[in-house]
Amino acid sequence: MADVVDENLVELSDHIAAGLGDAVLERVIAHGELTLRVEPARIVAVIRYLRSDTTCQFHNLTDICGADYPDRPERFEVVYHLLSLTNNQRVRVKLRAGEGAPVPSIIEVFPSANWFEREAYDLYGITFSGHPDLRRMLTDYGFDGHPLRKDFPLTGFVEVRYDDEARRVVYEPVQLTQEFRSFDFMSPWDGVDYVLPGDEKADEGGDKS
Repeated sequence: MADVVDENLVELSDHIAAGLGDAVLERVIAHGELTLRVEPARIVAVIRYLRSDTTCQFHNLTDICGADYPDRPERFEVVYHLLSLTNNQRVRVKLRAGEGAPVPSIIEVFPSANWFEREAYDLYGITFSGHPDLRRMLTDYGFDGHPLRKDFPLTGFVEVRYDDEARRVVYEPVQLTQEFRSFDFMSPWDGVDYVLPGDEKADEGGDKS
């Protein structure tokens, strides 16, 4: 069964497209939500329009988050979620950014974007030009890399522990004490084609019935 398109979202989408022109690269309505893809250089103007326009009235910045697509030339997406309490509507705004390409900060429109942008910088390495205090906020001082990138190792690069002798927290390179194991990934219902350790004892005494 096809999704029923919300006519209010269609009207909103057309209104935004008319107001922003070529700043909107793509409009999609799916699963009862409107998503816009916009030019990165014009994100501040787009967000300001969505907040200030009397039809839109998206006065609440709910979230800013990142996404990583390392196989794409523009590997990062920055995603903005806005809410209009007046109209009971939501809109999602996306832009694409290459690694090292700064994205304009929207703090001048929504001061609450401060920590959202810092989080995206910390976890993905996305930089925001015009941000007054762009520094890490979730990882530790001197942390190497950005942990939500797809190419970041699951073990990380550094482990932290408390040293009783030194009486302080120390940082050391990650050491994997468990050797690599090869798994056969066979179905447990089919069984394996080799003798498991301990099973060889089953045939030692033969049939004693």
